[in-house]
Amino acid sequence: MRHISVRRAAAAFVLVPLAACSSVSPPAPDDKPGGRPAGDRPATVTVRPEGRQAKPGEPVVVTATGGRLTEVTVTDAKGRALTGKVSTDGARWTSDRRTVPGGAYSVTAATRTKDGATGTSKHSFATAAAGKVNKVDWRPGTGTTVGVAQPISLVFDNPVKNKAEVEKQLKITTSENTEGSWGWMRDWSGRDRVDWRPKEYWKPGTEVTLDAQLNGTDSGAAGGWFVRDYSATFTIGARQIVKVDLDRHQLTLERDGKAVRKIPVSGGTPGGDKRSWRGTAVLMAKEGTINMNSETVGLGDAYDKMVEHSMRLTWSGMYAHAAPWNAKWFGKANMSSGCIGMSDADAAWFYGQVRVGDPFEIKGADTKGTVAPGNGFGDWNLSWADWQATSALR
Repeated sequence: MRHISVRRAAAAFVLVPLAACSSVSPPAPDDKPGGRPAGDRPATVTVRPEGRQAKPGEPVVVTATGGRLTEVTVTDAKGRALTGKVSTDGARWTSDRRTVPGGAYSVTAATRTKDGATGTSKHSFATAAAGKVNKVDWRPGTGTTVGVAQPISLVFDNPVKNKAEVEKQLKITTSENTEGSWGWMRDWSGRDRVDWRPKEYWKPGTEVTLDAQLNGTDSGAAGGWFVRDYSATFTIGARQIVKVDLDRHQLTLERDGKAVRKIPVSGGTPGGDKRSWRGTAVLMAKEGTINMNSETVGLGDAYDKMVEHSMRLTWSGMYAHAAPWNAKWFGKANMSSGCIGMSDADAAWFYGQVRVGDPFEIKGADTKGTVAPGNGFGDWNLSWADWQATSALR
């Protein structure tokens, strides 16, 4: 899923000139024949960038020499204005956003000198087009309701070398002032990825907004430019936690701290590649009826079958699902190929209860390791201090 939004900036920035506290004497005439009086000379205005192939990714800077800026308007080819701020001395205006690749800009600057002379200056420039474009896939989708462990996750098409510059453009706003941090990792797909995770599980009912102002940001070598902004809003649902005890062969669904139902299960077979993962795995997707083929997860030709009520927990292929062929082991032994299996009836009920973003807290003595951050949403398997250390801004 790709959802694209473009931020529309506000209108022109206007400076109110200081009121004079004394009268100004008429200027003396210029001593050059035909010249204008010295006091009538307006300030000189310069604009950067300039030219028709300017480097993108830089702010627009308007400078007045010999006077103050009283009004600056910068618009792109579609008439959208860039907001900006003026320096305390009124001599420089700098845009809040950077120029984008392949953009065309018009600048109008009004000035006033100490002697009261006013002037208006018009400029234009254009930026070079992006030789390579970087794009983003992100989760969760806008308008969704997710579980209390769902991170905000952005996966990039191309490498991101300028991680700190990219991270500076990413803003998370929450209705609960939730504490959290971005963290960089290598996604299971091999691509660069950055997630935002709260310090603790989300508070139910929290409204969350992602505002990724990436347009005009350079990914760095081999990555290309971002040419769009991205945004999403979503809501946190009820506090549901799935406790999986592989040693006791039992799954418990807890809601608001109370056990709703306990389900006998069978996890991955001990002693080899068929073992399950441990740690916190976040429900990534409810995929329903799917074909599961052992060859896709490196287990040879052990199985190839249609599976009901499939709930994905990792990219590497661990699911919770119905497994009626394993019925004699439910609640007794771990004899699956790595997934958490249960009866058809239990799986149907459980599938209807859980939502994407619910955490599965899995423990067991014989597992093949802890779910890594990039293998699904294993972000919670890092301590808060270790997670913060993965930010490019630390």
